[in-house]
Amino acid sequence: MNIHIETERLILRDIELTDAKGIFELDSDQDVHEYLGKHPIKTLKEAEDIIRFIRNQYKTNGIGRWAVINKSTNQFMGWSGLKYEQELREGFSYYDLGYRLIKRYWGQGFATETAMASLEYGFNTLNLKEVCAAADINNNASNIILQKIGLQFKETFYYDNELHNWYTITKSQWLKNKS
Repeated sequence: MNIHIETERLILRDIELTDAKGIFELDSDQDVHEYLGKHPIKTLKEAEDIIRFIRNQYKTNGIGRWAVINKSTNQFMGWSGLKYEQELREGFSYYDLGYRLIKRYWGQGFATETAMASLEYGFNTLNLKEVCAAADINNNASNIILQKIGLQFKETFYYDNELHNWYTITKSQWLKNKS
């Protein structure tokens, strides 16, 4: 097991095929997919395919989303972290911050906790110059989290015919926010 980050309550580690049931619970929920194109998965095989796709990002790009594990219960809660994104925005690639949690873990600060830890990892361990993120304009929770952790709104753009907010933070902005 490859652990990348530990926070007070959570472990962020590589996603493994053994996480398939958790990924299925996460990505088969219509509410989780409300702002993600409304295409929840229907089979465990689809969950395994998602895991293979993420694990391939580890090999290809050196980074990908990580499993979020509750330290006190050892339960899979969802995923979070950075990935090298090459498809969402036309014309450029970037390091994307994202998070997705099983619904019963919403509203407890876990997404914020993992997002802050992921920024720190990106800037301190990977020495990134900038991290970006996108959120459907109607996804209030995600937009609030991104702003709370210091990302700055830059513009709106369309993805899959839905309007999204675009956020960025540079390493120097992040360091300034920390002080």
